Amino acid sequence: MRRKDSIAETILMIINDSDEPLETKEIEEKLPQETRTKIFTRLKDLRGEGQIKGKMVGAGKGTWIWWRKTPN
Repeated sequence: MRRKDSIAETILMIINDSDEPLETKEIEEKLPQETRTKIFTRLKDLRGEGQIKGKMVGAGKGTWIWWRKTPN
């Protein structure tokens, strides 16, 4: 991460603790105090930095799924 960011750190913990890929909505539910925009931005940043993996599935707007880069 480029700077210490509590939202990004929490997202990393959520994803790394999961045994399966998570949809953006599932991550949002674990961070009710944060906006969807903030969470999605952090997810995209983490993916860009190579700390997690993610991809869009489905038609139209689709749904994003996220998972840890390397299995624990």
